[in-house]
Amino acid sequence: MIEKRDFYINGAWVAPLTPRDCEVIDPSTEEPCAVISLGSAADCDRAVAAAKAAFPGWAATPPATRRAYVAKILEQYEARVEEMAKAISMEMGAPMDLARNSQAPCLPWHLKNFLTAFDEIEWVRPLGDHAPNDRIALEPIGVVGLITPWNWPMNQVTLKVIPALLAGCPCVLKPSEESPLSSMLFAEFVHDAGLPPGVFNLVNGDGMGVGSRLSEHPDVEMISFTGSTRAGKAISKAAAETLKRVTLELGGKGANLIFADADDRAVERGVRHMMNNTGQSCNAPSRMLVERSIYDAAVEKAGEVARSIAVGPASEEGHHIGPVVNKRQWEQIQGYIQKGIEEGARLVAGGLGRPEHLNRGYFVKPTVFADVTPGMTIEREEIFGPVLSIIPFDTEEEAIRIANDTPYGLTNYVQSQDGARRNRLARALRSGMVEMNGKSRGAGSPFGGIKASGRAREGGHWGIEEFLEVKAISGWDSAAE
Repeated sequence: MIEKRDFYINGAWVAPLTPRDCEVIDPSTEEPCAVISLGSAADCDRAVAAAKAAFPGWAATPPATRRAYVAKILEQYEARVEEMAKAISMEMGAPMDLARNSQAPCLPWHLKNFLTAFDEIEWVRPLGDHAPNDRIALEPIGVVGLITPWNWPMNQVTLKVIPALLAGCPCVLKPSEESPLSSMLFAEFVHDAGLPPGVFNLVNGDGMGVGSRLSEHPDVEMISFTGSTRAGKAISKAAAETLKRVTLELGGKGANLIFADADDRAVERGVRHMMNNTGQSCNAPSRMLVERSIYDAAVEKAGEVARSIAVGPASEEGHHIGPVVNKRQWEQIQGYIQKGIEEGARLVAGGLGRPEHLNRGYFVKPTVFADVTPGMTIEREEIFGPVLSIIPFDTEEEAIRIANDTPYGLTNYVQSQDGARRNRLARALRSGMVEMNGKSRGAGSPFGGIKASGRAREGGHWGIEEFLEVKAISGWDSAAE
């Protein structure tokens, strides 16, 4: 049993003021794999005080120095990458191949992209030729609270901590209590990189304790949160009392529009993307909208692909999907599958219960429903599991209407060989991101949504700018520069 009860505050590992043990459960075995302590408001206050004391010095640190510290965090990761992959796999159930090849590498991918964007920032720049003595200065907002989820732990930690540090903001990180081990390892990277005390702090805890205190704390100038839409609303309300900036990256119910002229692998690509990470991704293409002339063939193909996807323990090597994160999540997904059956959707693959060869662990069958109609529960609500809904459409206009008829607006997908159609759809779909024909967004592209998906923009220069204030200055003496 791994014991990680301490918090990282003011450059040192310290014991909680009031220990409250919390077991970290391996979702493949349903057995505890580690124990941490959940922090209190008092622990949070200690971390915020350390960050506040560190702010003047860190904000005044030359950008090149901040960059050098962040580059050292990357060096620590590269020396201990296998530890990171194993921690992620054990705590949240990502199979080792996925943990090594997709989950852990989120850190170097985003970190390098941030460094590229950072090098392009002009911290003090002229307003324009019409105002030669005016300047626009970019300055750190102050102490920031960072609350991250369990499903892609290093992805979200990196997307928040690294731009905050580069911007000059000391931070307090509260990782999910479901997946704290990878974040505690990240804290070791930060410590070994030599960052000044108080610049980075980590306090484990739950939403009601540390999360709520960070959201309402008067010395925290900004909250960056990734998680459920419900929690995002609560954080926004708590933060309103102190008028702090709030950036939210929340849920999704992405539509994948497949037209008759799509390439031969479009359906398979959509199913596998949906099932990746056991469906526990906010940008998963969970609604497959298919042009009616190819609908029957697409349904048959989707079922075939889903049935071919292996399910197994996270500790095993291979290209399979693992369990969902915990019992509550498993039961919730089973409820959605039952609801789909009750509301008349046609079960094409998967269904209720664990796969036949597994008698313990939070494993879900890769499930596909066809003949789903707009308004069904499985079409409207984010399931956050390996459950795909397939919906027919007749016209481009109908496809757009169905795709946009959702509270969410994170990522939509288009599959068509018609370039003009793709361009039209990219502009018509109401979402923060649109990916077409299986092409991922490029390095430095912002990640974020609209509506109930939140309005954060993480990654690249947009991600750094979220932690900066814009100051307008007149009467600047350019001769004194």
